Amino acid sequence: MKRALVIFYSQTGQLKEIVDSVAAPLGEDFELVFEELKPVPAYPFPWRGMPFFQAFPESVQEIPCVMEPFKFNPDQDFDLVILAYQVWYLSPSIPFTAFLQSPEARKVLKGNPVITILGVRNMWVMAQERVKKQIRDLGGTLVGNIVLVDPYPNLVSVVTIARWLMKGERKGKGWIGGIFPRAGVPEQNIREAAKFGEVIREAFRAGQLDNLQDQLLERGAVKIKPVLMSIEKRGRMMFGFWSKFVLKKGGHGDPAREGRLKLFKYYLFGMIYLVSPIVSLIFWFTHKILYKKTWRIMEYYSHVE
Repeated sequence: MKRALVIFYSQTGQLKEIVDSVAAPLGEDFELVFEELKPVPAYPFPWRGMPFFQAFPESVQEIPCVMEPFKFNPDQDFDLVILAYQVWYLSPSIPFTAFLQSPEARKVLKGNPVITILGVRNMWVMAQERVKKQIRDLGGTLVGNIVLVDPYPNLVSVVTIARWLMKGERKGKGWIGGIFPRAGVPEQNIREAAKFGEVIREAFRAGQLDNLQDQLLERGAVKIKPVLMSIEKRGRMMFGFWSKFVLKKGGHGDPAREGRLKLFKYYLFGMIYLVSPIVSLIFWFTHKILYKKTWRIMEYYSHVE
């Protein structure tokens, strides 16, 4: 029997549900070794107030946190490595970054096929580009990518995800619950993610991993919205500036940087609710006019090369 290592960090539990769904069909052919990443101290959930923003600079600049020792044996042979991660501030989550920078990651990724799984609100392209490079640098071969997203409009999902992360309410109460949908990836989509595991299983049985991503795309594994992609690219540049600005006042948890984090908070919500609707309209027209170029860019980000 083949052996697969499944690495994940799930703050709310949603990503674990996605991982379990995708991995279920693989259990027929693989011995599955699950490794849940555990930062020290643990990031809270719900994630209230300033601690939420304290994670911003380290996320963007890929500064790792302290981790509990990994339980898996990095000297074991694995036939597949599955990396499941969240996106924080348009970047891989800090615990996932910490894993990728560990000696154990180099050992288990080198020479092995790798599949990434993301459970996100909606923007993930820039984070995945960085993860793709890190996998290559560590000697792994990315053969597949699966992305499950919150399907609701950007401004709606900002409200619902903020409520979930900071209050622990995935579905609002009273009249709020009547207006706004349940936060996160729909339960049905999570259950149906098992179809991607079936595709992976059959590709290994046939010994054909070169076109695995094409097969996953046929089943809807990745769907890119060009307007969000453009917003994300520009947001990533601005996050780079702001994260460096905050870090000049100290490291994670330093009270001296709270003033700058508050400024960033006002900037962030101002951009989301005041600027992004106008920018979205401009990008929409641009992509309609330059549809051939847009299609080529979407094709690139959908694949794993």
